[in-house]
Amino acid sequence: MAITVHCDIVSAEAEIFSGLVEMVIAHGNLGDLGIAPGHAPLITDLKPGPIRLVKQGGEHEVFYISGGFLEVQPNMVKVLADTVTRAGDIDEAAAQEALKAAEKALNEKGSEFNYGSAAAHLAEVAAQLRTVQQMRKKY
Repeated sequence: MAITVHCDIVSAEAEIFSGLVEMVIAHGNLGDLGIAPGHAPLITDLKPGPIRLVKQGGEHEVFYISGGFLEVQPNMVKVLADTVTRAGDIDEAAAQEALKAAEKALNEKGSEFNYGSAAAHLAEVAAQLRTVQQMRKKY
């Protein structure tokens, strides 16, 4: 049996995952992080995108987070996210439409245009699509 560490993924609304994992892969602001049992303690902020868990027994599960923080302690890993969605619950067609709408909004700048808000929305929708694509990959 592989060595595991306890992992919690929580949002403002609820705890979405709590259990033993062999590895947590997340997208931090400085790049991708792979957290395994015995990892050095750290706290870092996370970008919107997928979080992949390798659960006890080797099963994989993918979640989408809209941003948040990752805390690593000797016996636990905690993801504190703004919002969390299981990758399987993301509507890919709706995300594709939202991506097209966000790109269109960036191209059709008007006098009331808020570039920062439009760019943030585009990045969030693109991260949701990356999460769906990662879920489909074979590990």
